[in-house]
Amino acid sequence: QVQLVESGGGLVEAGGSLRLSCAASGRTFGSDIMGWFRQAPGKEREFVAAINWSGRSTYYTDHVKGRFTISKGNAKPTVYLQMNSLKPDDTAVYYCAAQRRFSGNYYTPNEYDVWGQGTQVTVSV
Repeated sequence: QVQLVESGGGLVEAGGSLRLSCAASGRTFGSDIMGWFRQAPGKEREFVAAINWSGRSTYYTDHVKGRFTISKGNAKPTVYLQMNSLKPDDTAVYYCAAQRRFSGNYYTPNEYDVWGQGTQVTVSV
């Protein structure tokens, strides 16, 4: 299976920016959909953004649309999440996930096959 490792999280003041990276490795690497999810303490895992592996289609939750941008490397097997104008409500552990074959649903965690370990994002007031 593909292995996913997130990085780039940290502490930032409101209005600041962070770029998360999701590096894929393993004996195989192929998935129709790559997604970012986040989970705050005491809350359910929430869909943030997704991209098809061709990079030609992207999807966002309304909470981040216009502020976050998901993209993939041109050559490197890496998916990025550029986060601008960060708000305290964005504070969460952010997870990268892969869906080997598109199920028709990109926003539900159970539809994804492989997950990274998560990276903490904390936005202060």
